[in-house]
Amino acid sequence: MVLAIATALPGTADAAQAITPGEKALRIAASKRGAPYQWGAAGPYRFDCSGLTLYAFKKVGKKLPRTAAAQYNRSWHVPAKARRAGDLVFFHSGNRIYHVGIYAGRKRVWHSPKPGRSVRLEKLWTNRVWYGRY
Repeated sequence: MVLAIATALPGTADAAQAITPGEKALRIAASKRGAPYQWGAAGPYRFDCSGLTLYAFKKVGKKLPRTAAAQYNRSWHVPAKARRAGDLVFFHSGNRIYHVGIYAGRKRVWHSPKPGRSVRLEKLWTNRVWYGRY
């Protein structure tokens, strides 16, 4: 009912309500820019790849599994042409998921890459990715 009223009366919807949980999680992940990678860490100061996605989505009330593969298996799979900011990006080799980040739009991803690196925004470096949505 509220959605119908907001649609019928432009400008009456609260802008914050229009933001998806994925977009909120994206903002949280971005706020962790520079946090160091640590295998098995899920925040709030250190992260591995799936720990960052787990942390960001938990902050917006979404419960994700712990590993990248499990996150993929539980997500709603989205074709690349339908991806949107806030979707998860799953990097794969064959059928094996080895990394996850949060899609930022314009072929970029927020992620915690590997030891010696920190949470960062990077251009997608491969087409061997799948997308998932929560």
